[in-house]
Amino acid sequence: MPRTSLFQAMGLLLLAAVSWGGMFQVAKPLLAQVDAFHMTAIRYGAAAFIFAALLAYREGRAAFSLEGNVGLLWLYGSLGFAGFNLLAFTGLAHSRPEHAAVIMALMPLMTALVNWGMRGIRPASHTLFAIVLALTGVVLVVTDGHLSALTVSGQIGGDLLLLLGALCWVFYTLGAARFAHWSPLRYTTLTCLPGVLSILAATAAMTRLGHIHPPTMTALQGGLWALAYMVVIGAVIAVLSWNAGIRKLGALNGVLFINFVPVSAFVIGVLLGHHFGMAELAGAALVILALVFNSLLSQRAQPRMAGGMVGAR
Repeated sequence: MPRTSLFQAMGLLLLAAVSWGGMFQVAKPLLAQVDAFHMTAIRYGAAAFIFAALLAYREGRAAFSLEGNVGLLWLYGSLGFAGFNLLAFTGLAHSRPEHAAVIMALMPLMTALVNWGMRGIRPASHTLFAIVLALTGVVLVVTDGHLSALTVSGQIGGDLLLLLGALCWVFYTLGAARFAHWSPLRYTTLTCLPGVLSILAATAAMTRLGHIHPPTMTALQGGLWALAYMVVIGAVIAVLSWNAGIRKLGALNGVLFINFVPVSAFVIGVLLGHHFGMAELAGAALVILALVFNSLLSQRAQPRMAGGMVGAR
């Protein structure tokens, strides 16, 4: 790859990771004014229009053909956009932005476990070790070194919802393999549109049951800049930058940049005056170390596999 293209790919992936790391810091105070359901409805209701406009401009009306995949696109869109966001941001309301970022960083290792369970593809030994190491780090982060916190549901309930949200995004990401002949923008758009319908249906149901209430105009005006960040930077720019960077650099190398999500979240937390315990910092370091360890060893193993599996990745 030419050096210019390499730097472009790295810049795109870094932009996406830092944007996502900052997203949790922005969303946390917003959740005190706008609940996770209405926030997600606003966020992806707006983002869906932007994705659709970009797809129409880049690929034309023909790109909106579902090719008989209505059910699959609705399923993956509901998992990725409704499941991930509603679970993750409901969890964030009871957790901390840094915890959310660390748990999201587990996604590459969670993908290995899902592949093992669903497709029988056993992870390499170094990946299994990395999973154990990363989970140890997550436990340190969410408990701040006090393991007794694991028995107090109120303290870890939010983190469990974040973990379930991350799992939804893993299934959504794996679903992209069924649409390998589509561009990343097309897959994103045609899953986002039905996903928004699921978000709106869930929001309407929760509102009707009285569990949530529509935000006031004052709350929306007070959170305008945060909502703009969530839509423009956290959704559109970050997603498209990530997809473009992965296409240029490849998934195996690109996944390393997920490390910058927890790093940026902790750095922003420090700048905002938050104080972290040694156990939290050590746990975040273990998660990052596990991801780097797994990615580097996977890269080393790749050439040895190439002889028998041309094009495998």
